[in-house]
Amino acid sequence: MTPADATFFDDAGLSSGLLPCTIPSRIGQASPRAAGPATLDGFRSGDMPAAGKRIMQIVRLPRFHPQTCAFRIAGAILTATGMLASAATPARAQSQKAPPGDLPPLMRLLEAELAYSMENLRTPEGTRPYYLAYTVYEEHTGTVVCTLGTLAARTDDHSRQLNIDLRVGDYALDNSHQLRGRGGTARGYSVTTAQLPLSDDEPSIRHLLWLNTDAAFKQAVQVFQQVQTNLQVKVEEEDQSDDFSREKPWTRLDPPASPTFDPASWTDRLRRVSALAKEYPTVYQSSLSLGAYVGTTTIVTSEGTRVQSSQTRYRVTLQGATKADDGMTLSHSDDFNAAGPSRLPDEKALADAFRRVLDQLVALRAAPLAQPYTGPAILRNRASGVFFHEIFGHRIEGHRQRDVAEGQTFTKKVGKQILPTFLSVIDDPTLPKFGGIDLRGHYVFDDEGVPASRVTLVEGGILKTFLMSRTPVEGFPVSNGHGRRAPGNACVSRQGNLLVESAQTVSFDELRRRLIETCTQQGKPYGLLFEDISGGFTFTGRAGPQSFKVLPVVVYRVYADGKPDELIRGVDIVGTPLSCFERILATGDDPAVFNGTCGAESGWVPVSAISPSILVENIEIEKREVDQSRPPVLPPPGASVARAGGDPEKEGIKK
Repeated sequence: MTPADATFFDDAGLSSGLLPCTIPSRIGQASPRAAGPATLDGFRSGDMPAAGKRIMQIVRLPRFHPQTCAFRIAGAILTATGMLASAATPARAQSQKAPPGDLPPLMRLLEAELAYSMENLRTPEGTRPYYLAYTVYEEHTGTVVCTLGTLAARTDDHSRQLNIDLRVGDYALDNSHQLRGRGGTARGYSVTTAQLPLSDDEPSIRHLLWLNTDAAFKQAVQVFQQVQTNLQVKVEEEDQSDDFSREKPWTRLDPPASPTFDPASWTDRLRRVSALAKEYPTVYQSSLSLGAYVGTTTIVTSEGTRVQSSQTRYRVTLQGATKADDGMTLSHSDDFNAAGPSRLPDEKALADAFRRVLDQLVALRAAPLAQPYTGPAILRNRASGVFFHEIFGHRIEGHRQRDVAEGQTFTKKVGKQILPTFLSVIDDPTLPKFGGIDLRGHYVFDDEGVPASRVTLVEGGILKTFLMSRTPVEGFPVSNGHGRRAPGNACVSRQGNLLVESAQTVSFDELRRRLIETCTQQGKPYGLLFEDISGGFTFTGRAGPQSFKVLPVVVYRVYADGKPDELIRGVDIVGTPLSCFERILATGDDPAVFNGTCGAESGWVPVSAISPSILVENIEIEKREVDQSRPPVLPPPGASVARAGGDPEKEGIKK
């Protein structure tokens, strides 16, 4: 998801000029065609608002919010009426035989076509690819959505998407190099995508590989010419790192994943639990949904990497929405994540969780509006995880240290203290579980075919390294297995499982006591307790403020004079990263998991954030936007007039 002002944009200057090449046509003998115009349908990622700012966001999905939208890169397919020249050659005939070895059928087809393209693909001037990778994402996805005791929707999809990563030039300089002066990331590099047949039909698959490799090659040559021109007219770059790292080739063949859940039994379960919302007439919208993802990723590269990896993810989401009398839209949700359906909660646990969501919504309707405030606060463990993901995690991604459009908050701070000495931060995608909870950010190989690895980013408050894809930065020439993407996007460095660890922890009761003590020292009548957060986003580009916004759902005032805690609504946390890091006073002994989905330049990827509760000396909150439309005029069907008002005495929640 991106904020409302995010827009799709295209890369100007990449839509003209067809380059002839000498790759033979797939279909028998072909005579050279006259050169003609070409069109490039190549949209870059929709991660940029109209003002050119860079935004990342972590959310729990599905999230029903009228001011957010998802983005995906459209396939960059170069359609040509020009030269696809020459006749079939002995090399083509020879390549029809799949390479030997005990490889899955799809991988054999990919390898055969890749070998042929690397051997024969070139322009008349001799330009040829130095790197080519085929990645196929085969995905089975399914959803079951129930509301008010009925089935609202059910889907079952199966797809195969091809991504082609093709580079011309060499490891030092290639078509992925930043085009400075174009605004934003200004990279002409993108992947070429196509839908593949669901069966391993050799003629159709190899035809699509041939056609789309041709398109990718022509685009790569055009962009590389622009890169070379850009270097001649711009000042010398500060970071002289190579454009692509040299990595050891790997082979791993997991068995393909297959769906293992019964939609019918889950439909009955979710339908029964969703009926509980009928008891809450002031909750206007509610649903329970099950999302299933079963994926197998196949990667074949010209360097020799052969990886087939599988993943399964299941998520039950419980959500509700209502409207306060002043027009503020209120939403709340909970979710459960698991690697398999048998690890999801039983019906009673789902019902208990759904009631908590609904009760909390009723209480929020009656809660007073928050006022702008700065002062001490506690972020409970899961809320703290989102906080670190936004203010720290995105700024430690490697490609942001090299991109001249980025704020580069930590680029020159390696070896220096950036956090309190009692804090360390690790990103470990190899970790499948934490505290018995399956982690969404777990993977074994990244999307560039590099093994995932545990990376200590901060140790004792000292910055040690960055999250690295195969895009090097000064001082960090190789990947540490964090090149990630959603299908259809180019890889960049991304978070996986972000862990915040503390060498000095206290109980939550002690953390709360210190909060009140800090309020007294600062002369504040109350501090804040952030119990739950739905997500957030951060700006990392130089074109905008180096700031973040985190979106709390459940927030309490904790009074210094001992008055009962007070639930408030309409709160957003805002601030800048460096000032927040300096104000972390203490941490709890209660680490917990936030499982979410993060959207950035390379699309939506599953992530996890694990953190203890933290006490912050000073946090700033601002008032959230309020919709001015009134609540429904009439009570819902089946509700009495008395209940339609949402009497908090009857429907409220005690903290």
